[in-house]
Amino acid sequence: MNFTIPNQLTLIRIALTPLFAFYFLQGKAESTLIATIIFFVASFTDWYDGYIARRFNLITRWGQFMDPLADKILISTVLVCFAIQDLVFWWMILVIVIRDAIVTFLRSFALSIGKPIITSVLAKWKTFLQMFATFAILVYINFPQLPSIHLADAENPWLLWTTLLFSVVVLLTTISGIQYLIVNREHLVALWQRLFKELERDD
Repeated sequence: MNFTIPNQLTLIRIALTPLFAFYFLQGKAESTLIATIIFFVASFTDWYDGYIARRFNLITRWGQFMDPLADKILISTVLVCFAIQDLVFWWMILVIVIRDAIVTFLRSFALSIGKPIITSVLAKWKTFLQMFATFAILVYINFPQLPSIHLADAENPWLLWTTLLFSVVVLLTTISGIQYLIVNREHLVALWQRLFKELERDD
């Protein structure tokens, strides 16, 4: 691996992920603030490593693979922590995480055969709204004087702004995921053929 600055920032983002979970799951005001700061720093490394890579032409195959993977590891960890803390329904998080895992795997395969997948406009909107919802929740819970957004505390959890927001995220996640599979069906066929050949070889 070429240890360029963008790649180092990607590794830092991965390293910050368990630190976020450690502090966030403590459930205390001070630890929640620390976790929020960690997430903001990790998110900044995501923007900055992309900027440096493009600005100084430091794009590498490893970075193309690991950068989106690091993003998914970070955001998936944050969303799982939200579910553990009863801020978002578990089924919503599972839909998002499973979809992202499938798309990431497919993107990695496409990259390995020299045919990188281009992110769709719908997927970009999904990512934007998902990050907005994540930032909004993290900022909100740092003000304990505000009304609780825990599902168990709500008279009707479906009317919470967090639930409504993540409902839209889940909808965009599902639609964009289906779109990815349809548009990149030739990659799915190629992937299946490769797996089938490997199974035949093992037999």
